[in-house]
Amino acid sequence: MSLTPTHRVATLPFRLAAHGLAAPAALKLGAAISLAWLFLAVAAPLIAPYDPIAQDLGQTLRHPSLAHWLGTDNFGRDVLTRIIWGARLDLAMGLLGVIVPFILGSAVGLVAGYFGGIVDTLLMRLLDITISFPFFVLVIAIISVLGAGLISFFIAVSLVGWVSYARLIRGQTLVLKHSDFVLAARNLGYSRLRIMARHILPNAVLPAIVFSMSDVVLTILLGSSLSYLGLGVQPPAAEWGVMIAEGQTFLASAWWISFFPGLAIVTLALGFSLLADGLAETLGIRE
Repeated sequence: MSLTPTHRVATLPFRLAAHGLAAPAALKLGAAISLAWLFLAVAAPLIAPYDPIAQDLGQTLRHPSLAHWLGTDNFGRDVLTRIIWGARLDLAMGLLGVIVPFILGSAVGLVAGYFGGIVDTLLMRLLDITISFPFFVLVIAIISVLGAGLISFFIAVSLVGWVSYARLIRGQTLVLKHSDFVLAARNLGYSRLRIMARHILPNAVLPAIVFSMSDVVLTILLGSSLSYLGLGVQPPAAEWGVMIAEGQTFLASAWWISFFPGLAIVTLALGFSLLADGLAETLGIRE
């Protein structure tokens, strides 16, 4: 007996677990890399060998050694420690920077696709206006108005990043609202809210969940880029984009200051990219 559409999201963890050893290699490797970084971020106070912001001017620009595995920066701060603590900020930017756009965009797309008519027209015109501006430029413009900082970053991403989720959910809703199980729910007298929340959304949301994994990668790269430009996280906070910016002056003499944070960004982005590909393959989502 097949599952009812309403139960698809509720049983998602069990469906993934049922694949067991047959899960795609990309899913396993992506989950392993992502969970490893998540562990380092959570356990940073316990495993980081030094204080991430304490300066030791007697240990400036030290090469990687047993005392400092990834060397020290121009202020004598341990690079490994700052990378471990930086995982907290970069993961927060990636995950929290996706949650609000995901919720907002899903709500807009669901309402627009289900009600149609003037509601759909107005919401889609708002979407068209937002998408007509380059994403990165619009984010920078909003942050410039609000002022540099992590809170401004989250606000800017939330105001701009909902568009993709709205388009995904709307497209799915336009198809699903004419399906047999939705028509049956209407004939049974269910309210519009119940039909949207319990019958349409569980079926429409899976592609958006997979897309959100890739969106985490883009948001992390965006956050690091803005921090590099001085518009995101501000020094002396341990953040990978900040570390790369601080080390660019010393690339010839102390390459490790920028290299290892850059490598951290690449590995974290790779983990979520593989996770997204593995989820798409596991759930049978091709587009």
